[in-house]
Amino acid sequence: MSTSTRTRILEVAATLVRESPDGDISTRAVCEAAKVGAPALYRHFGDKEGLLSAVVDHGFEKYLATKRERGETTDAVEDLRRGWDSHIAFALDNRNLYRLMNSPAMRTPPTAALESHRILTGDLERAAAQGRIRVAPELAAQMIMSANVGVALMLVSRPATFDDIGVSHRVRDALYATVLTPEPPREPSASVPADAEVPTAAARLSALLRKERGAGLSTAEAALMKEWLDRVANARPET
Repeated sequence: MSTSTRTRILEVAATLVRESPDGDISTRAVCEAAKVGAPALYRHFGDKEGLLSAVVDHGFEKYLATKRERGETTDAVEDLRRGWDSHIAFALDNRNLYRLMNSPAMRTPPTAALESHRILTGDLERAAAQGRIRVAPELAAQMIMSANVGVALMLVSRPATFDDIGVSHRVRDALYATVLTPEPPREPSASVPADAEVPTAAARLSALLRKERGAGLSTAEAALMKEWLDRVANARPET
């Protein structure tokens, strides 16, 4: 009975969020629509923030399921491009849910947002192991997620100003040109600018060490080596 009640509350709340003009809902409206008392809602979700966080996870689960089932291709960079585009598509198809997911009022990040970031970092680690990124995967993930979410929020929240999906492609390509190397390096001097050779090599070695679980180093040695390599990878060239 409790699982059925929780599911009913969650589905009702998701519907109200989707149909709300601004994405906001009240716990009273949820209780009335789900035909439950307030104690039942608070017992299952704690408070309104807990309910909204569960709504986000519930709605975002379908999107994450497609990313989990996607599988890894041999082209990590293409996976990154597809990941950016699918993120934008989800935001446009679920405008209220997406605004809610990225609302400053959500003090605790929904589980779905954390998993999405982990998937992105995993793709970047694969790209780094192939010598395809110029900075450490963690920094690259922060740069990409910040830009991806920013573009998505503008398209969702300011449609009159940001009315062309092409802006997403332009920002994606500009950012990826900064983060990624232009092609898989065969001869470093032929594919990677001279001032990027060392950072790219450092990012690749750091990723390979993580993949090989330290490659014979102790835990402390591997952590120190990763810190050094990431510092080299993230260093900005002198101007």
